[in-house]
Amino acid sequence: MKIACLAWGSLIWKPENLPLAFDWNPDGPVMPIEFSRVGDQGELATAICMNAPPVQVYWALLDTNTLQHAISSLREREKIPDSREDGVGKFLLKNMPTGVLANWAVAQKLDAVIWTALPPRFSGLEGRIPCAEDILEYLGLLEGEKLQHAQNYLKKVPANINTPYRKLVREQLGWDC
Repeated sequence: MKIACLAWGSLIWKPENLPLAFDWNPDGPVMPIEFSRVGDQGELATAICMNAPPVQVYWALLDTNTLQHAISSLREREKIPDSREDGVGKFLLKNMPTGVLANWAVAQKLDAVIWTALPPRFSGLEGRIPCAEDILEYLGLLEGEKLQHAQNYLKKVPANINTPYRKLVREQLGWDC
């Protein structure tokens, strides 16, 4: 079974225990990604966000042939408990694949695709999508280590993940990201 993992944030530069067969490829499918999830360390992390325009994400073939192992490895890397059903997305190709993700996966000759499916999170509320004013205020109030971590995170996300909020942070806050 050929299984790929999609990525658009820290998974790219810090895969840890994720069993990658090869390096990340920048020619993944397009998905609605935005800096819309306040992470556990205070960064404004990337997440699938229904309010975002699509950007091309990264992908890597995994060095496993079971979907269960691939999912458990991604859960472990992302610290997503098994009890959380929305934490990992998965797509299995069947006989008649249709749609953007299916067409991309067929072109790559994949059997399955997985990704981190944690929703946006703002003000401690899962699923809350922050607006532009929210993120500017949030990032503008950060100090010390949290500020440094948030700036480093934005800087490390590949430049082609160039979302409206990233542009806004660059223009309004003057961050080098």
